[in-house]
Amino acid sequence: MTPAELSRTVLHAVRRAVDVGELRVSVPERVVVGPPGPGGCGDYATNVALQLARPAGQPAQHVARVLRRHLVACDGIDDVSVTGPGFLNIRLRDSAGGSGRLVADVLRCGPRYGHVEQGSGRGVRLRCPCDVRAVVVADVIARLLQAQGHDDVRISCDGPPPTEWASLLGVRVEAFGPCDASSAQADIRPVPVPASRCPEILALGRDAGRWALLHPAGHDRVRISDEHLVQRESNPLFRVRYAHARTRALRRNAVDLGFRAEPGPLSALADDGPAGTTDTVGASDTTGASDTTAARPLLTALADHPRVLAQAAAHRAPDRLARHLVTVADAVLPLLPAVLPLGEEKPSAAHRARLALAEAAGTVLAGGLSLLGIDAPDHL
Repeated sequence: MTPAELSRTVLHAVRRAVDVGELRVSVPERVVVGPPGPGGCGDYATNVALQLARPAGQPAQHVARVLRRHLVACDGIDDVSVTGPGFLNIRLRDSAGGSGRLVADVLRCGPRYGHVEQGSGRGVRLRCPCDVRAVVVADVIARLLQAQGHDDVRISCDGPPPTEWASLLGVRVEAFGPCDASSAQADIRPVPVPASRCPEILALGRDAGRWALLHPAGHDRVRISDEHLVQRESNPLFRVRYAHARTRALRRNAVDLGFRAEPGPLSALADDGPAGTTDTVGASDTTGASDTTAARPLLTALADHPRVLAQAAAHRAPDRLARHLVTVADAVLPLLPAVLPLGEEKPSAAHRARLALAEAAGTVLAGGLSLLGIDAPDHL
């Protein structure tokens, strides 16, 4: 179940509670679900009970308990718990090969997973000051909007940017001066980088320079240092690119061993290897439950990718995509040591399913980095 499907399921639960008279509220148009916050549990959480408590004239805990009764009966939901003042924490059930379908969807779409194919038919004009950060952010927002179906997206800068911004950072500006009034307009004004520090950004090169400008939220200042270039775990850009390169190396190694990725249900990740060996994804026992626990954060992140792209475009916030890629990388890296057979072990359905999951993560990382204008090397 994807976040969008879960959101509709929660909305239907609200509607059922209203229809049977358990709640007297207007059914909202949409319900937001996301990762559980501190103190939460499960795969997703929603604060819909807190939002409905005042109009319902009931405590949020009561509203949450009412909605829980309807949610636990829904297909695809394993359990629902109420935490804090009334948050609904939802644990999904991996039924009927749901994880296999998700992985297959990612691999079928490739780097365009999460893109909207149908054009909106509406032009968008992005206007930004002549600041290196604003120009790079506008460039990525244009890519995100195009990925969400906007056919005509153009950037207008208050003045002509230096030519080295295009050559070293890969940005392109179509016009200078005011935007025309024929299209929707948006001002892109993140906290600027002082002009005196612009050479330091350019010295980082295209990939590290763009990451330094894009990873912080627009209201935060950019941190400029050589840390963006170091190849170690403390550097989030390195973790993202390293995770992508590892997934591609595993694919090459699997071909050498005579097998390829084959998406399968999460239960197929359990293996029947010799006792005492580490044959499950990120676990040292051979139960499907442990595999489910180990792989669930990655599956959740992959399912959430389309929503992240949509929100990053809608809120003009490429930092959301950058942070999401770090989440995907950190979720897949612990799983990779168990992808290939060990010793005399023969490739099995479990190995093919693990490889497919790893390839799906690499695909999302490559597509996301491409939207950020950053290279995703196969070798690192």
